Formats: sequence, C-alpha cells, structure tokens
Amino acid sequence: MSHASTAGDAAVFAEPTVPVGAGWTVNLSLATLAVFMAFMTPIQILLPLQLEHIDPHGKNDALSLVTGLGALVAVLANPLAGAMSDRTTSRFGRRRPWILGGALAGAAGLSITATQHTVAGVAVGWCLAQAGLNAMLAGVTTPVADRVPLTQRAQVSGWTGLMQSFGLVLGALITTLLVTGVRSGYVTLAVLTVVLALPFVLRHSEPPLTRALRPAFDARAFARSLWVSPRQHPDFGWAWLTRFLINLGNALGTLYLFYFLADAVHYDDPGTGVLILTVIYTLCAALTAIPAGVLSDRLGRRKVFVVLCSLVMAAAAVLLSLLHTWPSAIAAAAVLGAGYGIYLAVDQALVTQVLPEATDRAKDLGVINIANSGPQVLAPALASPIITHLGGYTGLYATAALVILVGGLLVGRIRSVS
Repeated sequence: MSHASTAGDAAVFAEPTVPVGAGWTVNLSLATLAVFMAFMTPIQILLPLQLEHIDPHGKNDALSLVTGLGALVAVLANPLAGAMSDRTTSRFGRRRPWILGGALAGAAGLSITATQHTVAGVAVGWCLAQAGLNAMLAGVTTPVADRVPLTQRAQVSGWTGLMQSFGLVLGALITTLLVTGVRSGYVTLAVLTVVLALPFVLRHSEPPLTRALRPAFDARAFARSLWVSPRQHPDFGWAWLTRFLINLGNALGTLYLFYFLADAVHYDDPGTGVLILTVIYTLCAALTAIPAGVLSDRLGRRKVFVVLCSLVMAAAAVLLSLLHTWPSAIAAAAVLGAGYGIYLAVDQALVTQVLPEATDRAKDLGVINIANSGPQVLAPALASPIITHLGGYTGLYATAALVILVGGLLVGRIRSVS
C-alpha cells in the first residue's frame, strides 16, 4: 500500500483534530435542514390535514397508523443505510453519495404521498419517503463524528441540531403561507430537499475509503450488530436509553399538537397555531443551543447540560398538562424550546464520544437514531389510549414530563464522558 493510500485511510478513521470552517458547518446545516423539514412538516401539518380530509372521524387512529409505520421503516432504514455508507468506496467519499441519493429517494416518496386519497396509499407513500430520508439522515449525521474535533463538536452540533426545529418553522411557513393545498406543500418540500442538499454534496470533499479496508458486509452480522451490547459498551447503552426516553417524551408532547390545539385549547386555526408555537419554540431553542454548545466545549462537560435540559423540558410538559389555554401553550413552547436547544447541542456531541468503533460510525449512529425514530413508533401506541382512558391531554402531558425527567437523570450512568 502506498504512503498516500495509508494517509488517506488514516484520515478516514482517525479522530479529527483540524477544526472545520464556517462554510462547512453552514452547508451541512442546510442539508440537515432539508431532511428535517421533509420529516417534520408532514408529521405536524400535512399528514393531519390530508388524513382529516380522507377520514374525518378516524383521523387520530389514521395518523397513528401512518406515522407509526413510517417510523418503523425509519428504525430499519437508518442503520442499514449507515452500514452501507460505512462500506462505500466511491471516489466522492462515504457520506455524500448517500446524502444525495437519499434526498432524491425521499423527494420521490413525498411526491407519491401527495397524490394519495386513501389511508393505505398515504401510508405507503410516507413509508417510501421515510426510507429515502433516513438514508439521507445517515449521511448528514455522521460527518460531525468523522470531521469535527471534540473541542468544536457541541458548537457544530448546536447548529445542525437547531435545523430540526428550524426545518419545521420553514416547512410550516411554506405550507401555510406560501403555497396552497396539501399536494403543493408536499411537492415544494420534495424540491427543497434536493436543492438544500446540493451545497454540501458539491462543495465539500471527504477522504474515500479504499477497497482494501472496506469491511465485508454480511446480513447476519449486520442484524447482530444492531444490538450493541450494553454489557460490552455500557456508556453507549445508557446514551441510547437517555435519548430514547427524552425523544419519547418529546414525541408524546408534540405528535398530537395539531389536535390538542383544536380539541382542548379550541384554537380557531390550529394549523396557524402550530406555526406560531413552532416559531416561538425555535427562537428559544436558538437562544440556548449555540451558547450551550460553546460552553459545553469549553468546559469539556456534557452530562450536566443533559440533566438541565430534561428538567426544563419536563417543566414545559407539566404546564401543558395543567393548563389547556393559548397563553399557557405559548409559555410552554418557549420553555420547551429553551430546554430542547440545550439538548440538541450537547447530546449529539455526547453520543459521538461513546461510539464503539470508528469503522462503524454511521451504522452506530444509525442505531442511536433508532432512539429518535423508535419513539415515533411507540408514541402513537401510547398516546391514543392515554388520551382516551387516562385523563385526556392532562394524562398525556403528565406522562411526557415523567418520561423526559427519567431520561435526563439516567445520563448520570455514563462514565467515560464528563
């Protein structure tokens, strides 16, 4: 093997030490914005509207079915795409082909969903979109671990994490103010998903993986690798469980926001209400995400910030459980946003520090991302009976607060990260 090849291989797997520039962070953030705008806008706005039109009386169950099936696809697609990304030997690198390919496939799925007039058709289209978008997500998540040094990681994670919330704001603005109709909303999202992915794909090279170092892919070994033993890698296990519980609590609180505003708050225009609350949420997240990331990087500490964000987020859920009014919803959105901003920045940086193997970063982050998508499967199954039998929205948000609090406290079990 040549000296150049050895150096290239070292660059692929080595812990990064060279800081990334502002342009790199901006373009990765744009690609991240694309994938989360395509994820969250349908879940929060387009799917509820589309399913309410298809089945007005069964809209809750229909939304649970469609989002649950989509999240189940995400659970499988994300780590599979990550594992294939880890083994990609393209001269364009390991991540960029999956970002672009996933964007194109996700856009196709969104376009198919737009044309459906039955619950089954919407479910099929949304599952196709989830498959493509999760391939894209595997590509945009891993460059932080691949290329960003520890001293910069929470700050960069703050910017990319903030795109999750900003994606919903931009998507809500597009689908409520700039375009008319559900179909045009889906199509516009599909186009933007590809357009926003292009700057990172076209402008930022990455070291390619040589065929000599490409791990062999074995389906049985891959299936086994989805289970990362908490006995062998306890910190990875605790980080996964912490993320799963915090995201489960967040999913319980946000999945039915459109219907909460309509049925409990009796807000006249719940679609606009979701937009207003999301803007407030995102602004407050922006106020905390970057400062928390900078402070975490400087102090070299992660866990205390995760505990803090869980306390803040749980307080917001308690407020929603006690008061079903528009002013209380505004206050809760501000508090929840402030807490989630801290979480977005610091938890992603923490997770990159407990990955078992450098050669499997994308796959392992895909396993971690099951803790993001898994709650989207479980939350509908939990939320509907809670609303029906355990106190309505009061019971739902009280449960969300408890789950978030437990998740935040469990981060203390991680030993290798301060």
